[in-house]
Amino acid sequence: MIGLAVVLNGCVIRPPETPAPQEAQDAFWARLQRLCGRAYTGTLVQGSPADTAFAGKQLVMHVRQCSDREIRIPFHAGEDRSRTWILTRTDAGLRLKHDHRHRDGSEDQITQYGGDTADRGTPGRQEFRADAHTAKLIPAASTNVWTVEVVPGQTFAYALRREGTDRRFRVEFDLTRTVTPPPAPWGY
Repeated sequence: MIGLAVVLNGCVIRPPETPAPQEAQDAFWARLQRLCGRAYTGTLVQGSPADTAFAGKQLVMHVRQCSDREIRIPFHAGEDRSRTWILTRTDAGLRLKHDHRHRDGSEDQITQYGGDTADRGTPGRQEFRADAHTAKLIPAASTNVWTVEVVPGQTFAYALRREGTDRRFRVEFDLTRTVTPPPAPWGY
């Protein structure tokens, strides 16, 4: 009986490992990097009547440019190539910005809005809360929270919720099937 007690006292039961905070963002970044160079079609799965720019149009995202510090993902709605999501690694976490351009490549008046992560998120999901620039540029968007999700081999999702309102937007892209990359976004 004493021998059995020694064996049991030597056992260590460990809970499943969860990534350290920085490791969660590193893993998320690696998931995005693995998509670099590929394009995927998407479906609007949640929206409002104000989202008419996407109704009935082919939605395509193209993980077009990747570096250690920045990933650029153009988001096309039919022939409209005005939108690019820019994800950046910062000293404090991750940042998401929206680069909006006109057909001639010039910046739209409403551009470079977005926000930063408030916490380390998970390897599959990061949330970006509106920053001060966004609040000044688009006061109604001061409570925006954008979410980017990556489920390897399944889904890439981009979503928006405006806290305190019923404003919601979500588009999901099918990662099981690549498509031919679209032309460059306007201004690139």
